[in-house]
Amino acid sequence: MTSITKSKNKNHRQKAWIERKRSEGRTKREARFTRKREESQNPKLRLKRLAKNKPITIEDKRIWPEKEEVSEETEGGKGTEEKEAAPNSYDQQENVSDDDDADSWLENSDEESNSDMETSQKPIRTPDAKLNPATSSKLAALLPEIPINSEPCILITTSRHSTLHKKAEALTELFPNSTYIPRSGNRFSHDFSVHKIAHFASNRGYTALLILMEDQKKPSGLTVITLPSGPALHFSIKTWIDGKIIPGHGRPTDHIPELILNNFSTTLGQFVATVFQGLFPTQPEVVGRQVVTIHNQRDYMFLRRHRYMFGDKRPTERSITGVDGRPIAGVEDLKVRLQEIGPRLTLRLRRVEKGIQRSSEGQIWEWKPKLEKKRTVFQL
Repeated sequence: MTSITKSKNKNHRQKAWIERKRSEGRTKREARFTRKREESQNPKLRLKRLAKNKPITIEDKRIWPEKEEVSEETEGGKGTEEKEAAPNSYDQQENVSDDDDADSWLENSDEESNSDMETSQKPIRTPDAKLNPATSSKLAALLPEIPINSEPCILITTSRHSTLHKKAEALTELFPNSTYIPRSGNRFSHDFSVHKIAHFASNRGYTALLILMEDQKKPSGLTVITLPSGPALHFSIKTWIDGKIIPGHGRPTDHIPELILNNFSTTLGQFVATVFQGLFPTQPEVVGRQVVTIHNQRDYMFLRRHRYMFGDKRPTERSITGVDGRPIAGVEDLKVRLQEIGPRLTLRLRRVEKGIQRSSEGQIWEWKPKLEKKRTVFQL
């Protein structure tokens, strides 16, 4: 074979390159057909080859941090104690509210709380999480007490002077037992603060408050506040796709969906998953065949809503297989199909506040650019 680099003639170099590529392709083709003949005679060789040829992803290289970074507000230092000891005049002013202002924004309802429900859900546990015990205890102390038999009641509103009314109404279809009330002010034309809204909602039996943020007439963030006193989770919305844009989308029904929380491994991830659990009733209506999935991958949370359907398998379709890729016995003639309902949301956690908003109570966690120095270290 003529050397490609030593030849000074361009045509000779081209011919040598073509000849080299043909010989390499011929060798690969012969090896492929030889392997195919051997695997047809011995199927174990194919299983062994597939088990060995698994690609190594970033998730496989994941490094579990032995110690998590916590903000200075949660370190228990001297400055934090002084801040916590100081009275919060702003909160005291917010607690003293006028009944007329409350009635102008929220409808009057029964203010009695359900005190007979004292049982709480256990947070999601996974054996792979290896985190700092101090951080785990601080996050566990913030876990809200979610009664198992209670149905959550969610209040949805927007930021000031928002135009995202249709998208906020779409959230009422996503979260059961939720009500959307546009952000407004009182009779003196003063906009209600988040503290006042949370106080009003807590007195009227709401268990959570969702605030949809807006930037340039597009949804930019979502704040989830557990009533009555927090914690508050602030998410940034990376993508929002309405259900009507999705090809072949389905129409939602009033059935309570099933909830799937996937890949929340660390203590912070378990804390976020527990807060999401509090937004959905614990007893789904399986008749509706609706599922809400919140999948965490590389600290991005993908929220999807589907409807699953059962039908007969066509002759050209494959059978239902398990995780190992083998067909499952007993369901060879069945086929499961998914129909996406929407909307599609991509969220990312930015802050975890102890209270309702930035206040003297401080924050337990905040995203910082230095947390992404290593691509194999994830926070959730």
